[in-house]
Amino acid sequence: MGKTNIRILGIAPYEGLHTTMKQAAQAFPDLKLDIYTGDLEDGASIVKRIPPDTYDCIISRGGTASLIRQVSTLPVVEINLSVYDVLRTMKLAENYSSHYAIVGFPGITEPAHTLCDLLGSKLEIVTIHHSNEVYATLNCLKREGCSMVICDMVTHTVARKMDLNALLITSGIESLHTAIKQAVEISSQFRALSRENKILRSLTYDQSANVILQALDGTIVYTNCSNLSRDLSDSLRKHQREIPDSGTVKFYQTDSDYLYSVTAQILQDHEDSYFLFYCVPSRIPIRSHWSGMRFMSREECEYSFKHSFYNISGAMGTMSSEIRALSTVMQPIMIQGEPGTGKEQIARFLYLHSSLSNKPFVLVNCELMDEKSWDFFLGHYNSPLVETGNTIYFQNFELIPESCLLKLMDAITETDLSHRVRLIFSCVCYKDELLSETARHFCSRLGCQMLNLPTLRSRSDEIPSLASLYLANLNIKTGKQISGFEPHAIEMLCQYDWPTNNTQFKHVLEALSSQTSSTYIQSTLTAEILARERSLQHSLPKAFPFDTKNRKLDDIIKTVVLQAIADHDGNRTAAAKQLGISRTTIWRYLERKD
Repeated sequence: MGKTNIRILGIAPYEGLHTTMKQAAQAFPDLKLDIYTGDLEDGASIVKRIPPDTYDCIISRGGTASLIRQVSTLPVVEINLSVYDVLRTMKLAENYSSHYAIVGFPGITEPAHTLCDLLGSKLEIVTIHHSNEVYATLNCLKREGCSMVICDMVTHTVARKMDLNALLITSGIESLHTAIKQAVEISSQFRALSRENKILRSLTYDQSANVILQALDGTIVYTNCSNLSRDLSDSLRKHQREIPDSGTVKFYQTDSDYLYSVTAQILQDHEDSYFLFYCVPSRIPIRSHWSGMRFMSREECEYSFKHSFYNISGAMGTMSSEIRALSTVMQPIMIQGEPGTGKEQIARFLYLHSSLSNKPFVLVNCELMDEKSWDFFLGHYNSPLVETGNTIYFQNFELIPESCLLKLMDAITETDLSHRVRLIFSCVCYKDELLSETARHFCSRLGCQMLNLPTLRSRSDEIPSLASLYLANLNIKTGKQISGFEPHAIEMLCQYDWPTNNTQFKHVLEALSSQTSSTYIQSTLTAEILARERSLQHSLPKAFPFDTKNRKLDDIIKTVVLQAIADHDGNRTAAAKQLGISRTTIWRYLERKD
């Protein structure tokens, strides 16, 4: 290539492909390859914002490549999936115990048919020829009992929206090498001069901004905003007189739920002047200054749940139908489970699938609420208890002070609150542990539906499937091509007791993925990380100095409480049973200031 300086734009539909592109480009030292991450319309939008004459060719994959062809005059080279790419994902799916199928365009299903013939496998393979067919195809498979698909990016996106588990067939570095070679050859033939357009080059210079070009009368000459509001356009026009003849001016502008950082300048084109605005948006968060209380919008809850382990791994499992049924009723719900079983994410799921998801989700963390927060919540005219249509989620409900519990019951019954808002409660309960008598009375009076979340150790038969699904997601993020686990590694994961359940399981998988450089996660590394987890569970000191001289009663009691917790390896429930007090009482002693 020498100094031909071929310039290629890479659009990666998922994060891991971004990493793989970067690795593949190292074999082409004279190539200028810029890479951005964006799937489907997001990828096409990135291309539309690129200044003219910047690149000679574009590399992308699947449906994203097809959309880019519709918005760009540059040649687009599609990254084809190799037989090895399909085989690697099929191997990753071997741990999945339920019915699954391979779904995709012919580029996926043709090598899949070949592999199944060679391997003697009888997997169900479904070919689609247009993205419009994806939803109907997956819906049909779902009705037939299929719970997971091996697929391309378009199908993967739709499958996750339909709550189907999905393994994305990722592109290996061999496929990238082939695509880059093809792009270099095409670029060498395709390169041609084009007339520079100063205005369009300036418009698309800052890729992180929404670009708006106005004429003097406020007419929009160009914008890359698909939903530019009239209010924002009118507000920007009022700032035209503040813009200097040379240089830029910066100011801030609010519109709906967004705060825009705006940089403006004048562009001169022959006799005409235009006003160019770079508007960088950031969502205005809905927050409360009250300790332990947080207000969340539907979008925030959707983002949190979408990226949670619960959603990615399909961890609802056999409880899915029960949880979905509960999402449609207004009756209060009490969610019980050990730490890390996903109580908060289940609360978000219930909210998102209810008829009240257009109103705020109010999270009240009883562990963090202080006296002032409870006073506001239970007695102020601006309290969420006064609103109608909200979903109020009480987290760590076992730690609510008894005085506040009684006041809350009065507020609920006297104002018919459970018919005006959706009430969801959750509490930490270990095996064979019951709610306190006061809390049980509370649930009984409200008629709470009880939802008991299982521990991970009680679902050990599902661990191979959960691990494979979450590992596939980590492959997408990191660009690795880990195909699974050594048999003994999976065995060790199934036999571990997981004291903090899904939370701990997720962290262990992330550690295994980040420290693995081979195709399979090895049993030696798994043993090492699980041993480290066991040591952390037993790291509390086993003895405290017990000298009563010159010490106050509260201080002595706190020492006894800490000693009991240490004796039970940090299990506050077991310590409470030994001492004959509640977990709430333990928490209060630990929170007292010396």
